[in-house]
Amino acid sequence: METKKEFFLECYKLGIIKFGKFTLKSGIESPFYVDLRPLASDPKILKLLANYLLEMLPLDNFDLICGVPYAALPMATAMSLESYLPLIIKRKEAKQYGTKKMLEGIYTKGQNCLLVEDVITSGASLLETIPEIEKEGITVSDIVVVLDRQQGGKEILENKGFRVHTLFTISEVCKMLREEGHLSLEEVGRINDFLAGNVVKFEEEKRISYEEKLNICDHSVAQKMLKIAIEKKSNLIVSADVTSTKELLDLAEKVGPHIVALKTHIDILLDFDLDETILPLKDLATKYNFLLMEDRKFADIGNTQELQFSYGTYKISQWADLVTAQVIAGYDSLDCFRNVGVVAILEMSSKGTLTDASYREEATKIAQSHPNVFGGVAQNKIPNELLLFTPGINQSTSGDGKGQQYNTPEHAFTQLETDFIIVGRGIYKAIDAEKAALSYKITGWNAYEASL
Repeated sequence: METKKEFFLECYKLGIIKFGKFTLKSGIESPFYVDLRPLASDPKILKLLANYLLEMLPLDNFDLICGVPYAALPMATAMSLESYLPLIIKRKEAKQYGTKKMLEGIYTKGQNCLLVEDVITSGASLLETIPEIEKEGITVSDIVVVLDRQQGGKEILENKGFRVHTLFTISEVCKMLREEGHLSLEEVGRINDFLAGNVVKFEEEKRISYEEKLNICDHSVAQKMLKIAIEKKSNLIVSADVTSTKELLDLAEKVGPHIVALKTHIDILLDFDLDETILPLKDLATKYNFLLMEDRKFADIGNTQELQFSYGTYKISQWADLVTAQVIAGYDSLDCFRNVGVVAILEMSSKGTLTDASYREEATKIAQSHPNVFGGVAQNKIPNELLLFTPGINQSTSGDGKGQQYNTPEHAFTQLETDFIIVGRGIYKAIDAEKAALSYKITGWNAYEASL
């Protein structure tokens, strides 16, 4: 088995911890954000994690194992499979039908249960879970935790008589990342101030260049887009909201030299054909060096989205470089988008949209932590490690009478700090689409350079 440090660095690559400025559920601003759910998507790492956790424990003491819902459930399941300890499942809320039980599985009174948690902060989730288990006559004496944020939760539980075993502390994690060059001294200082309860002085975030983004955006599609932007001196994406293959291919031919990506709504084509539509479109994308962005806005459970993505008439998985997806179905719904980049819909530009500040905050957390997501569509600034795509761009700021609200390229780059502007009717409805695309390309690039 690899060393504990090597194991953590493998986990870190999955994006389980971010450093910067994050507002926690409590409203406190933290210099780091932890989300261990991506570990469940890598079977090798999940198996290794289970064994590391089991090695710390006196296994003969336990009859059962239970994960605190929901993030720790995959970990507890893997530990059960490795140790042969029977698994019980604690619900967050009782079923409203059938047995209405809070605890699922086979158990008897008097058994001792090992509790598994992913991250411990204040210990509140554990203090909620333990009484529900003990109510069934089961004893809880030990708790095993992957990461201790060192904010008092471990001490509170130990003072109540529980034995708490932690695989990593945030201090250990910072030391390992600092040794590997992933954290600066300033970042470590902010984290230490935070842990000590001192006021954290965050650096004022500044607009960063495409070259700088290449160093922090590690998704392969993000890398491609940034390299195309630098090479073509363009941040323009054209929205091809046309209804025939001929119109689509004609538009791609005209705007191709000036764009980073062509955004399609492939299901509005009246004459779609995989060979007649997609093959020549891919040839044009290769010829003019742009990506294909299918604006499908997937918004369903994972299984349905996988079918929509890979099957049916359009077979999007076979040709799209990137797709858009809502995050309303949660983190796991994005797992199906393999071999493409996902741009998460964090906010919409239409008047009266329901994507309010609370929704944006939760959606952004998912976008930051999911390995398939590299960007977001929004009308507000988003974290630097995500690429920002801003639709509703027009050199005129008036709306369209159907709820669309426009932003100018200058506003998008100076106020929103966008990375890519999306222009639709301003180009495909223009008398000369090629001339309009060139105009937006120049305006967008000048606005970007002025914003640095």
